[in-house]
Amino acid sequence: MGEIPRQESAVMVVGGPTVVLDLGGLRIVSDPTFDDPGPHGYLTKVEGPAVGEDRLGPVDLVLVSHDVHPDNLDDRGRAFAQAAPLVLTTRGASERLGGGAVGLAAWESRSVPRPGGGELVVTAVPAVHGPEDGERDADGFVNCEVIGFVLEGAGLPTVHVSGDNASIRVVVQVARRFPAVDVAVLHAGAARVPGKFRDRPLSLDGVRTAAAAAILGAPRVVPAHYDGWAHFSEGAADLVRAFDEAGSSSRLHLAAHGAWVPLAD
Repeated sequence: MGEIPRQESAVMVVGGPTVVLDLGGLRIVSDPTFDDPGPHGYLTKVEGPAVGEDRLGPVDLVLVSHDVHPDNLDDRGRAFAQAAPLVLTTRGASERLGGGAVGLAAWESRSVPRPGGGELVVTAVPAVHGPEDGERDADGFVNCEVIGFVLEGAGLPTVHVSGDNASIRVVVQVARRFPAVDVAVLHAGAARVPGKFRDRPLSLDGVRTAAAAAILGAPRVVPAHYDGWAHFSEGAADLVRAFDEAGSSSRLHLAAHGAWVPLAD
């Protein structure tokens, strides 16, 4: 099987948190995970990617919400990121990844040149990787340092990639800063790790994913991070139910992994 042709403006969920975005002439991959199923310390991968990294061709940008959990950056994903010309990630992860990795604090932006002129502006946004009242480390982070991203540019849809965030308060902050999000790629799955934060979710559950979609006002919501790992406690059916009960099924775009979803009509 050959290289997947670039799209004009589309998103593809590969599996787990991994998403491919073709936007503004750039191919962008977020939270790459390409390992085969198997144990990763205290986490277990139960399903491999729908598309391997060898089919993505030259990638212009990799987004890494955080690097310390293998369900967001496994071994082959880490090698993939380190081979990319540019990685945008947390400040701590940039030091650990080295090479082309650039660390961003929340609300900090980086401009990426687009082929043929113009630029894509990527802004890091905050994320809380667990309950709001969870114990915080010396730097004030719950669980670990995590960021999400907002991507925007002239003539392009504005895309929000949440990273592993469980906080509706953070969603409100993002919506206030970016009131015109067209597409929201939201990490769902209600990830739970026994003994951590009384087993409460470390990422959005279905109900809060639907609530986040309403707050952001995004007409298209593409969930990721809801299957492929044993500690994800909610799947596609939970998302469908939550959006239906919220009366917002038209926002939800749950394509098969490896299938493109257009970013605009």
